[in-house]
Amino acid sequence: MSMHVWWLYVTAVFLISATPGPNMLHVMTQSIHHGPRRALATMAGLLSAILLCLIASALGVGALLKASPRLFDMLRYAGVAYLIWLGVKAWRAPVGDEGVGATRARSLGALYGTGLLTGLSNPKLIIFAAALFPQFIDTALPFAPQLAILVASFVGIEFGWQCVYALGGVKLARWLAPANRQRLFNRGTGVMFIGFGGALLGTRA
Repeated sequence: MSMHVWWLYVTAVFLISATPGPNMLHVMTQSIHHGPRRALATMAGLLSAILLCLIASALGVGALLKASPRLFDMLRYAGVAYLIWLGVKAWRAPVGDEGVGATRARSLGALYGTGLLTGLSNPKLIIFAAALFPQFIDTALPFAPQLAILVASFVGIEFGWQCVYALGGVKLARWLAPANRQRLFNRGTGVMFIGFGGALLGTRA
């Protein structure tokens, strides 16, 4: 893979990953409630989901979902339900005078699991990767090394942006000390997750 092609790919993925979405919102909220170190478990879950989706796309699952609207809809409805559940949970999250950092600690396994499910909630990533990768793969060169570069670059860029959002959550946690701000943040986050679910509901393969 030439450096020119790789830089074009990196630029595209950098801009795409920077766009706020359920993954980045989830990282930020977990960093606020549990701290940036424990949020690493959430980030690991999200990155695992991305890796699985990218590999699945390369293996032809993206084409399968494109050709099977019913299967895509089943996955999409499951993702919608999960995002709406996250929204309701965020809306109803308790607040207290101790600040958001006083939230009861969850196990690293639970944080990883919620990250994994959030990352897997959007089957569009598989189809997106199926459309993106062929634009940057040279059929005259070995496929596997090029795929490895594309996947590793995608995951690395996504991890970088997740770190940015996690650190942003640390700063936001200080501002959220008063209970009224916590309540406002929880309800705003809930509305955003429900909105992401609604947006996913309106998509098609």
